[in-house]
Amino acid sequence: MATIAECRAALEKLSDSMQHAQGDVRTAAALDRSVSCHLTDLDVTFVGRLQGGRIQVHDTVQGPPPQKAEIRLAMTGDDLVALVDGELHFAKAWGSGRVKLHAGVRDLLVLRKLL
Repeated sequence: MATIAECRAALEKLSDSMQHAQGDVRTAAALDRSVSCHLTDLDVTFVGRLQGGRIQVHDTVQGPPPQKAEIRLAMTGDDLVALVDGELHFAKAWGSGRVKLHAGVRDLLVLRKLL
C-alpha cells in the first residue's frame, strides 16, 4: 500500500509533468480551480489548487474533503501512484470506478485533454 509521502510525491511528479506540457494539454493544465484528491484506502485528502499549470497542495487532512472543491478526485493511493507512473490508464480506471472524478461539465471537457 502506498504511503502518504509516496502519494504526495506522485502529485508533485504529476504537477511537474503538467507544467512542462505543450499544446492542448498545456491549455487544460492552465485552469485555475480548487482541487481535492481523496485517498480512500488511507482516508486522507490532499487539498489545493490547480493554478499556473501546477497542482499546489495546500493541506493534507484526515478523512474526506472538508469543502467541495471544483475538481474532486477519489482513488486509492496505489492507483494514484500507478496513474502517475503510467502503469494505469485513466480512462479505464475511471470507467471501472477505480477512480472517481467530479467537476463541472466545462471543466470535464477541458480536463479530458489532460487525462
